[in-house]
Amino acid sequence: MKTVENGALVKLHYKGTFPDGEVFDDSRLRGQTMDVLVGGGQLIKGFNDALIGMTEGQTKTVNLTADEAYGHPKEEAIVKAPREAFPTDFEFEVGLDVQGKGPNGRPMLAKILEFDDESVTLDHNHPLAGKDINFEIELVEIAKDTTNNKFIDKSKDDTADE
Repeated sequence: MKTVENGALVKLHYKGTFPDGEVFDDSRLRGQTMDVLVGGGQLIKGFNDALIGMTEGQTKTVNLTADEAYGHPKEEAIVKAPREAFPTDFEFEVGLDVQGKGPNGRPMLAKILEFDDESVTLDHNHPLAGKDINFEIELVEIAKDTTNNKFIDKSKDDTADE
């Protein structure tokens, strides 16, 4: 039986919960699997490591500490920005998630912590930083051919049952 190793392209469903059972994300609610290259840097380490050795159809639950997940909040990720960096008609609200461009032009996400007439304090930490989290992972499929990092339509593949 084929097992997941680094470099495998897989389809999976997952449900992310906090230790109290509150759901923070669920791929089934979106109605689509997540397609990911294991070991490709797309996943947090604890999630990626949990996939290694799984087989198609297997379900696994993994409990990750903050260190194994998104790490702890970093003080340097909290910055003040000039209010002029926002559109003049922008309605500021504490707790609001905003997106802007960083110094290199790449998109950046942040949460507004506070604001006044001159500046806005933004938190660029991941929303799950500092939190222990759990994932229930169902491995749906391991791709037969990862040369193009795409899944093969098994309905057209006469060797799909090998």
